[in-house]
Amino acid sequence: MTETPTPTPAPAHHPYGTPDTPHVTVRGEAHLEVDPELAHITLTTTARGTDRRTTLDDLTRRNTATLDLIKSYGDTIEKLETGTLTINPELTRHGRAERIRAYHGHIQLTLTINDFASLGELITRLADQELTRIDGPWWSLRPTSPHHATARRQAVRETLQRAREYAEALDTRLGALLELNDTGTHHTPLGRAAFAESMPYAAAAGGAEAADAPPLDLEPVRQTIDAQVEASFTLIPPNLG
Repeated sequence: MTETPTPTPAPAHHPYGTPDTPHVTVRGEAHLEVDPELAHITLTTTARGTDRRTTLDDLTRRNTATLDLIKSYGDTIEKLETGTLTINPELTRHGRAERIRAYHGHIQLTLTINDFASLGELITRLADQELTRIDGPWWSLRPTSPHHATARRQAVRETLQRAREYAEALDTRLGALLELNDTGTHHTPLGRAAFAESMPYAAAAGGAEAADAPPLDLEPVRQTIDAQVEASFTLIPPNLG
């Protein structure tokens, strides 16, 4: 009868190393500052009137005009989304009966723009729309931006460099990589710009002067990316004698 040989157990893994297989654990970091890839703005169009249907019609007309203007920029607009739509009655402040004094309508749009060359012109033209408020722009990177991978690679190289420096200080060298942990890649937008139309009737009253307004000169805000990794290596046992 042939006996099946008993498998040799694998050597136990010692997370903190042993005199025969010392470990070194280091952290690497990378900090990048790069140009943004996208700009985001929020538009709020308003209508007000004493009749509910008239208020809704005015809001619809203004929203349609705004959408037509935005869509005329084609692929410059990477994303266009409609947010909240509200029609709120305003009650009179005096008297016992609940009487409606006026109706207030609001509709919100959010835009993502990828062409900064036309951004100032677009914002200026949107500000020329009736009863339109503009907030932004806010700058960002795409989630798939290659800058994230660049930061991670730099963090790994920093980790390896640090580990080699420790090994060199002990007059030895690295053995093998035991573990590599991604402790996080963070994108931190720096700053924000805001522009709001403070004279909502300027387009109706200003006419040609408003149409001839020069495009806003906007400077994109650079973005920061932080990446951190942690790695453990074995060391060739140093001679500490």
